Amino acid sequence: MTLEQLRIFVAVAEFEHVTRAARHLNLTQSATSAAVAALETRYATKLFDRVGRRIALTESGRLFLVEARAVLARATAAETVLADLAGLARGSLRIFSSQTVGNYWLPALINQFRAAHPGITLRLSLGNTEGVAAAVLDGAAELGFIEGGIDDPALVSQPIAVDHLVLVAPRSHPWTRTAPVSAADFSDARWVCRERGSGTRTAHEAALLALGLGSEALSGALELPSNEAICAAVEAGAGVTVLSSLVVRRASQAGSLSAIDINLPTRRFFLLRHRERYLTQASAAFQKLVTTVADSDPRNSAPAVQGAIFKLSV
Repeated sequence: MTLEQLRIFVAVAEFEHVTRAARHLNLTQSATSAAVAALETRYATKLFDRVGRRIALTESGRLFLVEARAVLARATAAETVLADLAGLARGSLRIFSSQTVGNYWLPALINQFRAAHPGITLRLSLGNTEGVAAAVLDGAAELGFIEGGIDDPALVSQPIAVDHLVLVAPRSHPWTRTAPVSAADFSDARWVCRERGSGTRTAHEAALLALGLGSEALSGALELPSNEAICAAVEAGAGVTVLSSLVVRRASQAGSLSAIDINLPTRRFFLLRHRERYLTQASAAFQKLVTTVADSDPRNSAPAVQGAIFKLSV
């Protein structure tokens, strides 16, 4: 039994399709089928039932899948340790980030890191705040970056930057001429916002509280899954929104969106890591770069007013 056979078996089990698994692994269909057949023949155990073009795990296959995944996980951990022994000359780093941080704050830091450590393969995935925390908990990411706090004892949450929120409206909106000053001025606003579970949504609700409104003000809002979609909707006249100044900077400079002159609470960006998982040299180096850059930014000396804390049940 080889690690390659185990990888092929796990892929076929997950895709429940030989051709799709082969495509995912960049192998031929015949090579993929042969690897599974070799396991079944060597151990005289049927791992899949084949019904027409569909395949499904047998009971033996389901039991073996658990062990195969565990072996592959240990092999990956061993590779990580060996790569670490070579210092930062080679290796990989998996980062998961919420959208605002990942799209607007991290890219420059990633570029600096790649320039300093060209042998490290860095993979960045995006999701909302809850998804990022779950990825760090599950080990799918070594470091996470979010917009808002996380209440989970298994995670170390380190504040790294202050983010400034702005109220944004289309160019033709009445607020661009006369800024709202009271809760009554906001009562008829049409809001555009992110989905629940995102740090931007939590910040939006915190901003409404600062303006004298409850989160129920968003009950009829247009919910969209990305900051870019929100900007486009507001530009088209769908309503008004609260977003990070990082997100709306270019559109505001171009004149397609208008930032309304009112004070809103700030929030912090946080770095997450698992309290008990092994911290690789690549992870430690990226964390050091992030904290060094953040500490040198005078904008981060301002106090941040936080919104709700996410409590995860995992």
